[in-house]
Amino acid sequence: MLDTSLKQQLKTYLQNLKRPVQLVVSLGNDAKSAEVDALAQEIAELHPAVNYRRDDNASSRKPNMQILGENGSVMNFAGVPLGHEFTSLVLALLHTGGHPIKITPEQVEQIKSLQGNYEFETYISLSCQNCPDVVQALNIISALNTNFRHTMIDGALFQAEVSDRKIMAVPSVYMNGELFGQGRMTLTDILKKLDKGAEARQAAALNEKSPYEMLIVGGGPAGSAAAIYAARKGIRTGVVADRFGGQVMDTLAIENFISVKHTEGPKLVAGLEAHVREYGVDIMDGQKVKTLLGADKSASGLVEITTESGATLKTRALLLATGARWREMNVPGEKEYRNKGVAYCPHCDGPLFKGKDVAVIGGGNSGIEAAIDLAGIVKSVTVLEFADTLRADAVLVKKAESMGNITIIKNAQTTEVIGDGEKVVALHYKDRISGEAKEVKLAGIFVQIGLVPNTEFLKESGVTLTNRGEIEVGARGETSLAGVFAAGDVTDIPYKQIIIAMGEGAKASLGAFDYLIRTPAPVQNEVAA
Repeated sequence: MLDTSLKQQLKTYLQNLKRPVQLVVSLGNDAKSAEVDALAQEIAELHPAVNYRRDDNASSRKPNMQILGENGSVMNFAGVPLGHEFTSLVLALLHTGGHPIKITPEQVEQIKSLQGNYEFETYISLSCQNCPDVVQALNIISALNTNFRHTMIDGALFQAEVSDRKIMAVPSVYMNGELFGQGRMTLTDILKKLDKGAEARQAAALNEKSPYEMLIVGGGPAGSAAAIYAARKGIRTGVVADRFGGQVMDTLAIENFISVKHTEGPKLVAGLEAHVREYGVDIMDGQKVKTLLGADKSASGLVEITTESGATLKTRALLLATGARWREMNVPGEKEYRNKGVAYCPHCDGPLFKGKDVAVIGGGNSGIEAAIDLAGIVKSVTVLEFADTLRADAVLVKKAESMGNITIIKNAQTTEVIGDGEKVVALHYKDRISGEAKEVKLAGIFVQIGLVPNTEFLKESGVTLTNRGEIEVGARGETSLAGVFAAGDVTDIPYKQIIIAMGEGAKASLGAFDYLIRTPAPVQNEVAA
């Protein structure tokens, strides 16, 4: 199952086990069961603290690998936990075996204090880069609090369950049989839903924080670079982010990051966060900014932001790096059937449409790449492009046209998503040349039509925006509001690329530092470095 290199790496990791771990497999007579059995036995051979046992009555799902801890913790992997989920398996082994869990002491105590009994099930696909975050978060909770049990379920192997529960997007999380959430969720997000008083406590803690010299809103490539450059100047730096990593967390393959031939979004984000934390930057994750008040209007003489949780943070210089999100079609039926056939991540949700007809909306690089990826899984892909030409690179168009199950339709204006009340069944579009209304029968629609800047919270702030909602910035990243800077995909710079966002973040941070050293702090609110 595991090649020599991977086996040696796993053996090294398992040296961190401090107490015994039980691997219990429940198997059928199928090939995947044989794979799970082989994997479990290989793992058990790598360290004496890992004990293998077969018990076909331990789980109704087959194949299933159960990880049992001395403290009574239970985690299940229904399917073969390889691909993106191999890391989830390794961490489950380590955490069950007593290796320290890398979360804050406050989160540890919060998890241990949760009351009740919870059975969590997470449906995933092995190609989904967002699923491991959810699986690992719920496994962490299960490792620390035995009131929780968690099962990862490979949707591709348990199609009957997926069909019965009408699951059309991953990750899909069920708690005690009821839908708990869909899409990527962090440990912070899950704890907020489980612990109703968490948000108020977090807001109270944020309100107690002293003013910053530089506060960055956004934890993607631009925000991370800005934080590192600011912290290296020796000034008090904070990062407040709805989701550290931003849109990069949803990016599967990155092959144009100079000096790195290939990486994946979550891996790059993990490196960014580790680098930012190395400089002692105060990271406030899971916090969405609601308003911005310029220094000229605030009573403190500092720039102030409020969060949706009710906290207020103050700073001498603010750097906005809130990025962008996928653009929606804004047609009837889209919102009603989101995660019921309307999707935005082909890598995540593509496997759920195996053997079915789907559409991709958009003929740019993202759209054509999505069509090519999906073509190897689904029955057919119909690409709908509004314009009369495709905007994708010629090499991608040539590849798509060479595939027998991709149809490209130009001059197509999507007008409506059609469903049967439970799932998508068709899509309506208008031929922009003839005006004729047409219908495509399908099961899934993947929307790939560009980005929308995350600037809604700035509408009343005084920060000048373009007609597309992007922040207008100067040569040093400065905005129209004194002491407020911006960088990355949220701004009006051309070419939305990770490496460009990083450079712009560094530049804006230097611009903000130059502003700080030339602008005296308000005497009554002097900020310590």
